[in-house]
Amino acid sequence: MSRQHAQLPVSSPRLLASAIGVALTAGSAGHMVFADEKTDSKASGNAIALDATAITGEAQDPTSYQVEKASSPKYTAPLVDTPRSVTVIPQQVLKDTGALNMQDALRTVPGITFGAGEGGNPQGDRPFIRGFDAQGDTYLDGVRDTGSQSREIFAVENIEVSKGPNSAIGGRGAAGGSINLVSKKAHLGNSFDGGFTWGSDQTQRYTMDGNYQFSDTAAGRLNLMSHESNVAGRDSVDYDRWGIAPSLAFGLGTDTRVNLDYYHLESNDTPDSGIPYTIPAGGSAARTKSNPDKPYAGGDHSNFYGLDRDFRKGRTDTATFAIEHDLSDSLTIRNTLRHGTSMQDYILTQPDDSKGNVNNGSVWRRANTRVSNTETTTNQTDLFGNFYVAGFKNSFSTGVEYTREESSKSSYNVNTDTTPRTSAVTTNCNPGLIGAASGYNCTSLSNPNPNDPWNGAISRNYAGTDTQSDTYALYAFDTLELSEQWLVNMGLRYDHFETGYKTYTNAGNTTAKGSDTSEFVTGQFGIVYKPAPNGSIYASYATSATPPGNTLGEGQEGNPLGGTPDRNGNLLKSDMEPETTKNYEIGTKWDLLNDRLSLTADLFRTEKENARVQVNTTSYENAGKTRVQGIELSASGKITDKWQVFAGYAYMDSEQVDGGDLPANKANNGNELPNTPKNSASLWTTYQVTPKLTIGGGAFYVDDVYGSVANTTMVDSYVRYDAMAAYKLSKNVDLQLNVQNLTNETYYDKAFSTHFANQAAGRTALLSTNFHF
Repeated sequence: MSRQHAQLPVSSPRLLASAIGVALTAGSAGHMVFADEKTDSKASGNAIALDATAITGEAQDPTSYQVEKASSPKYTAPLVDTPRSVTVIPQQVLKDTGALNMQDALRTVPGITFGAGEGGNPQGDRPFIRGFDAQGDTYLDGVRDTGSQSREIFAVENIEVSKGPNSAIGGRGAAGGSINLVSKKAHLGNSFDGGFTWGSDQTQRYTMDGNYQFSDTAAGRLNLMSHESNVAGRDSVDYDRWGIAPSLAFGLGTDTRVNLDYYHLESNDTPDSGIPYTIPAGGSAARTKSNPDKPYAGGDHSNFYGLDRDFRKGRTDTATFAIEHDLSDSLTIRNTLRHGTSMQDYILTQPDDSKGNVNNGSVWRRANTRVSNTETTTNQTDLFGNFYVAGFKNSFSTGVEYTREESSKSSYNVNTDTTPRTSAVTTNCNPGLIGAASGYNCTSLSNPNPNDPWNGAISRNYAGTDTQSDTYALYAFDTLELSEQWLVNMGLRYDHFETGYKTYTNAGNTTAKGSDTSEFVTGQFGIVYKPAPNGSIYASYATSATPPGNTLGEGQEGNPLGGTPDRNGNLLKSDMEPETTKNYEIGTKWDLLNDRLSLTADLFRTEKENARVQVNTTSYENAGKTRVQGIELSASGKITDKWQVFAGYAYMDSEQVDGGDLPANKANNGNELPNTPKNSASLWTTYQVTPKLTIGGGAFYVDDVYGSVANTTMVDSYVRYDAMAAYKLSKNVDLQLNVQNLTNETYYDKAFSTHFANQAAGRTALLSTNFHF
């Protein structure tokens, strides 16, 4: 049987990217290994020189774990004076921890978990920040990065995580916070970084990052990546992706600067279908909060319940044109124009418990499918700088944004019952139906075979849904310095968000349509007291708004657009209101040890009101309320010249306060929110033993996590340990060994509300050879 899906040209370009990287690194390896150790500093003509606007968001020392300022001009003060929780994961942490994607990187930030899904975005990034779904709240260089994706970091300089409602800065959504990826851009100076990583489970990864200055004010940069791997402890799962990210910059060091950037990523994976939950003898409907069900693989945690029909392909293309001009020494205007597309195409087998199975040793293989494309065009204009009024300094940023987003989704027909069988197959799955009796749609819990001769039929189903939206926004931010000790931080944003959709048949005939228009104002306000130049104490308030249609139907869509049907069955304008979230926070931030180490602590309380709750099969109402409150601690930077640390702790007390009047929802009042661990902590530290040898390690703890607000499914807490060692063979060549999940802990890092949870990778060893000049 052949797969029925759109073919993506993954292999050839990926191999080309690999070949280029290997050729460049191999060609220079000989002389680099034996490079003169006395050349500790490059000639001044080769030194990297960044203009003033290019260094924001980077550590002052490129090897430091400490970052002084966020990249976006909307953050109008250094991080130590910003009255909200902001964590920046710098490039050195990404390198030292051996992170290979965004999820790897974010494990170093407590208070963030990842959710699973059965449809929409089952395998892509679905982060939860402070207990709130943030899958639509990822940004690239301050511009929303729409669409379901599994994000790579080969072209990422650092990652900025802002916690707490953040609509004032990013627009709609951001109920629990937002994530901003800062891309690698062309800069002055010549540099080359290349490397290859070989590891357990057939891991092969090649990267190249080359920057070339071709005039006094212009430069180009190219990042390449090729990655192939299986997954430790999981049968049949594999990842295959490649990417390219060129960047051009003109006018560097002058008053007018232009950046042209492009990003392309393609992937072709065998997705992990996860591990089914146990269920009580009475079936999944008999689950209770007092004894929640947990994932169980029948005795072998490497079991894979999918079939060789499964696949997941992705493609992301993003083009950015940005021009920036200094109107004066204290005033800059910037315009960013971006167009991007994101595609996902998959057939994923879900280990389904809805056929009366699992408790009797069998698993129903249910196919979830999707073909979707999301296209986004954004133009964002920012004016920022500083000015004085009545002797008081104002650091400000203001701007306008227009964004058009279009999403199209359809699916596959997967006929799972193509030969005569008993009628029980369609309603049940039991040991007597395992294998050929069910057309291999019913399999063994303890011994599934992904190579079963499944002979069902697959064809494209062009029936689907088209969704589009338009965003018009105005925003302004200001940090007012009342004195050396007192600062006031203010931000305000107005959004006009229009969205509509239509559903259609396989023949293209429209079956329903609906629309919604939301207007909302969000803001932030904070007061900062500085008892010393290197420290601050703050209190802040911030809001967010999540309108219907927030994710354009991609991912776990909790934003229905349906209204009252008219006589023709068409859906009218929605009367749903945006969900509103507000956050109260007090905290303190200090830069200690000669400003080498940053310490933060904060107390927060986040409340969501007007939460959408389902009252029947077709209707929703704004009736819900949830709350998350807790404490966060963090440390980043150098304790000594040789000892670095990147650590944090989060305590989150979550609760569904009001689920609405529907008895089934009201019964969950007082329960914990899904994907919200009470305690989570991370510690990553390195020590330079000698000028050539650095060792490091980390521990990552996540408390029990519920899969649903009913608290009837959950995954257990875990501690994961990592270790690393890096050795400089010469100035130009170094080796690094990372061992992740050192104790080979079996744990689950994504919990779905029903059916299954996703198991994390087992022990993984990665040996990297890196070249620099």
